[in-house]
Amino acid sequence: MTAAFMNPINTQTWTSGRHVVRCVKVIQETEDVRTFCFSAEMPVMYFFKPGQFITLELEIDGQQVMRSYTISSSPSVPYSFSVTIKRVSDGLVSNWIHDNLVEGFELAVHGPVGEFNNIDYPAEKVLLLSGGVGITPLMSMSRWCFDTNSAVDMAFVHSARTPKDIIYRRELEYMDSRIPSFNLSIICEGYDIGESWCGYTGYLNSNMLHLITPDFMEREIFCCGPAAYMSAIKTILKESGFPMERYHEESFGSSPEEVMDDAVEQAEFAQDQLNNIDESALHLVEFTKTGKGSQIVPGETVHEAAAKVGLHIPKACGMGICGTCKVYKKSGEVVMTHNGGITDSDVEEGYILSCCSVPQGDVAVEY
Repeated sequence: MTAAFMNPINTQTWTSGRHVVRCVKVIQETEDVRTFCFSAEMPVMYFFKPGQFITLELEIDGQQVMRSYTISSSPSVPYSFSVTIKRVSDGLVSNWIHDNLVEGFELAVHGPVGEFNNIDYPAEKVLLLSGGVGITPLMSMSRWCFDTNSAVDMAFVHSARTPKDIIYRRELEYMDSRIPSFNLSIICEGYDIGESWCGYTGYLNSNMLHLITPDFMEREIFCCGPAAYMSAIKTILKESGFPMERYHEESFGSSPEEVMDDAVEQAEFAQDQLNNIDESALHLVEFTKTGKGSQIVPGETVHEAAAKVGLHIPKACGMGICGTCKVYKKSGEVVMTHNGGITDSDVEEGYILSCCSVPQGDVAVEY
């Protein structure tokens, strides 16, 4: 071999933040579900914790739109990553993505972030419960354990509407056939005329859970699916006496519409406060790059201060989960109540999440 052949590739490593990527493959999983695979122009190793998510930065009808999606691939395949998205009836973003996100399309993503993962909560025995497209973070966990030959006893219970709606069906069945430590059970709500189905039918209930996984009380449980599904699962577990500190679920919190409604109400309330408060109690938030600044009442966030002067700091979740609104704090003190959307190292360097950072006095932000 020549010396040139042995030269290492100049590979970068993924870190939480904003990154430009290109769609390199689109996979039709079911009739209304597609997997979108991404990579970078230059080699990048996409390391993340299985179960974490990213936020896509999109422009739809001239407006910037941010949406968070769980990474469905595994970090064991490090030079690309994937998200799996279901087309939702009347869904602005999901429909746009299915209609416009094709091979070669470039976009920016933010992340990866998220506390829902199987690295921070290691266990020898796990129960993975998913409903519909909520399978994506659990699939990432399963792929990771399968690819790395982890000594983890996995029971995977997935609920789908019909057999043709089972996402990743062949891959799940392949993993189930290859290793004894992976036990798959699929439940279909029903099936259409002409479809054959020999598995469980109906909805997951307490009797079915005890039958499928008799030792579920001994397992760490990870759950993801529609809100009603996760609520039903929690009811079953609580009634069974399951220790809920070993239960973990994926949730992005309020819908964008609910977040917007809350923001409007908060802005109106803040304005009333501003009209009736002593000026000496107000805090000044300066945005050094744009030269703008605004006064806020105690309790308002940096993000709200930016909105008052027409600055749009990108935001997806509004709850300190996605990490999209990260900015650099140059001076001043804030109280930041986040939900895993920023790393300890970022905080040490001076970064904050604007959506959940409340100034304790005058603050200067680089924006």
